[in-house]
Amino acid sequence: MSNPDPVKVSIQHLSLAYSDGKESLRNVSLDVRSHAITVLFGPAGGGKSTLLRTINRLNDLTDVVHVSGSVRLDGEDILDPATDLISLRRRVGMVFARPVVLPMSVRQNLTYGLELAGERNPARLAELVERSLRAAALWEEVEGRLDDPAISLSGGQQQRLCLARVLALEPEVIMLDEPTSGLDPISTGKVETSLQELKHEYTLLLVPHSVQQAARTADYAAFMLEGELIEFGPGKDLFTRPQEQRTEDYIEGRFG
Repeated sequence: MSNPDPVKVSIQHLSLAYSDGKESLRNVSLDVRSHAITVLFGPAGGGKSTLLRTINRLNDLTDVVHVSGSVRLDGEDILDPATDLISLRRRVGMVFARPVVLPMSVRQNLTYGLELAGERNPARLAELVERSLRAAALWEEVEGRLDDPAISLSGGQQQRLCLARVLALEPEVIMLDEPTSGLDPISTGKVETSLQELKHEYTLLLVPHSVQQAARTADYAAFMLEGELIEFGPGKDLFTRPQEQRTEDYIEGRFG
């Protein structure tokens, strides 16, 4: 890619091990660029989800016994013990594979976090609700159902509501861990279309549910295997002319 966007997240020599002795990441280095979709793909257990959870420090909630290297967000080392985790997790939002909606209305799913963050202005709350639902390609489907229970939405709608909930908090980075793994092809297409629009405003990190999705969505792609970063580069190059044999073998379906 010519004239690439600036680096938003810089990961250098990151290693991480859990208390069970399993080393989940080994000397991983890559730069995540602003206003692009960076895809992390590879077989299960390769460290993709662990890498995401390190970027917003969700790994602090697990039995991690060793972390070394650095993860910098706009130049700030987020692994620093003094990092404000509430602020970090607002800047770096996350959408998980299984949609988890709050036992509230559609509207309250979006305003709850905003109110916790101190937003009380009804007009501002209404603006953020509509804006985030539009960005998640859900507004037209739920405009007349904002006071219905969120659980009444379909699975695909619930997943896009979870994306809208992250967007309502106006993050800088959005991480998505297999967000379409349980969705039908139509819902998957809607989410993927949303991501292509969202990258113009946000930095996106995606763990796709298939190699095909990785190839469709990636501006940049990272192939991970057994905790190591095997190959990283522009998506159009990595999926058509991989430099590493293991990358080619995985893309061609020879293992995984």
